[in-house]
Amino acid sequence: MGQSTHTVSGDFDLTTDELRIVAHYVVLHAEDVLPVFEQAVPDDPRPRAAIDAAWTFINGANRTALQRIASLDAHRAARSALSEAARLAARSAGDAASAAYLHPIAQAGQVGHILRAAASVARISELEAGGDPTVGHAQLEQSRQRATPVLIDVLRRYPTAAAAKNRVAQLMNALDHSLRESAEVRHDPS
Repeated sequence: MGQSTHTVSGDFDLTTDELRIVAHYVVLHAEDVLPVFEQAVPDDPRPRAAIDAAWTFINGANRTALQRIASLDAHRAARSALSEAARLAARSAGDAASAAYLHPIAQAGQVGHILRAAASVARISELEAGGDPTVGHAQLEQSRQRATPVLIDVLRRYPTAAAAKNRVAQLMNALDHSLRESAEVRHDPS
């Protein structure tokens, strides 16, 4: 990915390359759990189409209605899934496609567009392990290690994630805190 000159402005700037890095992080997580949805709802191609739309953007295409429509379709697929794990997997695919449209506005809700898919993967891991929270936290550590310095820099432009209302939000808050803390350690001059 070459350096992008296109910048999206708001409360701060985001380059197209930074958006691609965020979308890449999200799509890797969505791909990890896509089989959960496809096993539960084998005849629904919408989450896979959202992942494909995310890759189209990541691989250099402009963001277009393709990502928006695919994201909405994957989120609709999530609403029709019968299990929590399948819903979270489809929603993660939708998040991957919509990451191309992350807004550069200083609102905590935007953090979900960066980290919710990773938190959903952790929650699915917990569900598959009979609700074991240690499995979820181990998955968060893998997600933390996947985060690039550029992704963390983008994350730090936003306020911290909103208060945790459910398990996915709790996991997202834990990952948010961990990533910000790791960035502070790297920036500490002592």
